[in-house]
Amino acid sequence: MAHTHSDDHSGHDHGAGQVHGSTDKKRVLIAACLTGGFMVAEALGGLLTGSLALLADAGHMLADAIALGLAWYAFHLAGRPATGRLTYGFGRVKTLVAYTNGIAIFVIALWIVYEAWGRLLAPTPVLGGPMLVVAVLGLLVNIGSFFVLHGGDRESLNMRGAMLHVLGDLLGSAAAIVAALVILATGWTPIDPILSVLVSLLILSTAWSLMRAAAHVLLEGVPPSLDRDLIARDIEATVLGVREVHHMHVWSLDGTSNMATLHACLTEGVDAYQAVSTIKKRLASEHGISHATVEPEFGQCADDGDDHDHDHEHDAAAHHDHHHQA
Repeated sequence: MAHTHSDDHSGHDHGAGQVHGSTDKKRVLIAACLTGGFMVAEALGGLLTGSLALLADAGHMLADAIALGLAWYAFHLAGRPATGRLTYGFGRVKTLVAYTNGIAIFVIALWIVYEAWGRLLAPTPVLGGPMLVVAVLGLLVNIGSFFVLHGGDRESLNMRGAMLHVLGDLLGSAAAIVAALVILATGWTPIDPILSVLVSLLILSTAWSLMRAAAHVLLEGVPPSLDRDLIARDIEATVLGVREVHHMHVWSLDGTSNMATLHACLTEGVDAYQAVSTIKKRLASEHGISHATVEPEFGQCADDGDDHDHDHEHDAAAHHDHHHQA
């Protein structure tokens, strides 16, 4: 029996994504400029006052200005069309940047913990007054950046990474304000490194969740909102003429655009084109899968010898026949 193959390249719904992308790109650029501009002032303030909390926050802001710049560039690249070599375009650059941002936050937080330990062992004098002024100004700048980003796309890993950086800065500024007030009131300088460590630990947990989400996309795992086996059962139950669905892979290109490949075993006499068309419409309307490659089969599977159950994690090769990773 002839074996037809259908690959839908027209199923992408880019409209909403492009609107989100352009506004998110502007938001990230504004936040990068605000963060980078104030970082210099905060670093000078930290050196002049002797405050690790300010220096830690300036360190966060330096990394964040770079990270926000990378996030902006990722949005810029994502807007480029696909090429013969990068058939899915540059969409996954945003996920790579999100993952890199998570690693950067880890490194900064560990450096702050190391510095804080040294400060606790050998306390240094801190000028509480000037420290308070710089910390308050820093908080205002960070609140501004956070609200600029907060209106963006919450589903975008790149935006989540950018917001995480600014949230870290915001917490850092708040901690510096508290430390300055305690130092002014009591003269107890160890509060400075102690609060720096607390902020770092808070940021580490959030960074870990961001890295896990980005790594899941890079490893082409099934999106958290979808269940591959339930989708396969749904197609078998609702699409006329489909006896079985197997070799099914579901993944996301960038954390928002979902894709799938599958083999649909059809009953004899069924119109293959009609069946494939119905499957794709079902995937798009009911499961949010905008791009699907469906291989219709009659009788034996073309990949003969393979097991026909729904648990085909071993069959990565079949997936990569269809999918050239960006």
